[in-house]
Amino acid sequence: MTAVARYAIYYTPAADTALAEFGASLLGYDAWTGGEREFPSEIRDAVPDWTELTGDARKYGFHATLKAPFALTDARGEAELCAACASFAAAPRAVPLIRPVVDAISGFIAVIPGDASPALQELAAAAVTAFEPFRAAMSPEDRARRKPDLLTPRQRDHLDRWGYPYVMEDFRFHMTLTCRLSDVRRRPILSMLQDRFAALELSTLAIDRIALFRQPSASSRFSIIGSWPITTT
Repeated sequence: MTAVARYAIYYTPAADTALAEFGASLLGYDAWTGGEREFPSEIRDAVPDWTELTGDARKYGFHATLKAPFALTDARGEAELCAACASFAAAPRAVPLIRPVVDAISGFIAVIPGDASPALQELAAAAVTAFEPFRAAMSPEDRARRKPDLLTPRQRDHLDRWGYPYVMEDFRFHMTLTCRLSDVRRRPILSMLQDRFAALELSTLAIDRIALFRQPSASSRFSIIGSWPITTT
């Protein structure tokens, strides 16, 4: 069977930033280079199964989803998608500013906004809409993997309309660091990661770029093939 590449429109911090280093080192993978990274020794010592706890997040690289992974429709190609990314980023818009914090979200640990951000919601909704013409129709198997019976009616509508349930009103910005953890397991790990994040002294974060990630096959990791700064209003 021929491997089918998937693409995703994500936010990810610029490669030379402290936040990018924070995420890549914790996940053990740098999506900018496609290379492995050593976990910090203190993380390995404190959490011996850290490799397993970050396995799913490692596959995608350190990111926040704007347009969830999709295969290209037959009518569109990668070069055209890159051009659309450049065009989207060049359209002047408000660049969201958030207060980033490390906290739990649905049992996962992630970097999330400390406060609501209407501008961030608008950016994500615009990305979902703008790149929809590139998305191939979802297969019944892909739909089933989203466990639609466990979704709300609105999320099922989003799944069928946009190929992903957590968009528009259900969008929640997050840059995942771990898998879902029990409360008992999560508490000490969360405290450790919060202390590590505090050392960055990152009081505000501009969501000022989009990146195009590509996954060559289902068994591959995503890596960055293009990045575009957002033009401010």
